[in-house]
Amino acid sequence: MSWFQTRASVWWGFAALHLYFMAWMFSFFIHGNTFSDTEQYREWAQLGYNPAILGDAISPWVYPVLAQIPIFAANLLGSSLYLLGWMLIITALNAVGIWFLLREPRAQRGVAPAWFWLFFTVFMGYLSFARVEGITTSIVLIALLYAAQRPAVAAVLLSVATWIKVWPAAVVLPLLVTSARRMHVLLAGIVVSALVAGFTLFSGAGEHLFDFAVNQGERGMQLEATFSTPWVWLSVFGIGGSKIADNVAINSTEVYGPGAALAATLMQPLLIIAAVAGTLIMLWALRRGAEREELLLEGSLLMVTAFIVFNKVGSPQFIIWLAPVVIAGLVHNWERWKIPATLLMGIAVTTFVIYPLFYTPLIHANPIMAAVLSIRNVLLVTLLIWSARRTVELARRAGTR
Repeated sequence: MSWFQTRASVWWGFAALHLYFMAWMFSFFIHGNTFSDTEQYREWAQLGYNPAILGDAISPWVYPVLAQIPIFAANLLGSSLYLLGWMLIITALNAVGIWFLLREPRAQRGVAPAWFWLFFTVFMGYLSFARVEGITTSIVLIALLYAAQRPAVAAVLLSVATWIKVWPAAVVLPLLVTSARRMHVLLAGIVVSALVAGFTLFSGAGEHLFDFAVNQGERGMQLEATFSTPWVWLSVFGIGGSKIADNVAINSTEVYGPGAALAATLMQPLLIIAAVAGTLIMLWALRRGAEREELLLEGSLLMVTAFIVFNKVGSPQFIIWLAPVVIAGLVHNWERWKIPATLLMGIAVTTFVIYPLFYTPLIHANPIMAAVLSIRNVLLVTLLIWSARRTVELARRAGTR
């Protein structure tokens, strides 16, 4: 067995990777600066728990209420060291995720997936260390590793993660469909949500419980969204008055042109249709006797990818959503999950080229960067098609046994 196949090698790789990002952001620490979205987080933390004035910040509050926990916790080291506090939280959560990957009974099977996660973070770390997505990655991964044996625990973890950032709901649905203890999963989710809602109401912020959904609804088609690709190219060639411009009100870059507003309106219904279709496929596969754990993982990949492809926002950090599902899939069956893992790594590399390397040329409609974005979006659609086909094949294979 080579050294890279040992658990110790993973921990050395983990240390090297996280020390690199700490060193890279050192200049931000010593000057009391933040990086990327952590500037918004710091301002929210300085405002304190007061939802009524969050709209006066540099950006309105766009997350579920539990996101305030890590956002406020990072401020414990003081405003000037906010970024350091945030990175330490992400590092600690990543360490917990790696530890769960490498513990028994999956100790040896978890080594290669752990290395995949580290290499993925080489490209996506500039996003995962500066976004709320970095908080949810390990939580969702641990939930998926627990799901087969302890679905209620997985449901609690996924529900908590969903109240931090909405995307883990895309994994909750496959868990609810595939679990043999469906009522336990449902009750766990209801209890967590009731506790969150109860605390929010008790604190006097009940009217802001769903602000994250309202604020997201006001967005147009964001530049990086999969369905924005035609308007990106229209902007490159200056056709029909199409352009790429900032939406200052919500601190995002969006595409404008003929039909763009209509496309933004249609994205929510399309996402709902995709979610319903995915659910029906999973129910069909389960009825035909598909293996529950594999169906959970393939169904989760289908749902999470659909949440990205049919999303009018499409921020680069959304790619991080795919990591825990693919990592858990690699633990379950490395051979079966090599193709989505390869696609995800290609998506991560192209996303890295887009952000942080050449985002400015992209927003100025540079044709080379438009091509890179198009390749990334084609890879995302390919991953969606692969996950849909594999879920259907899982049902057909079960039906022939």
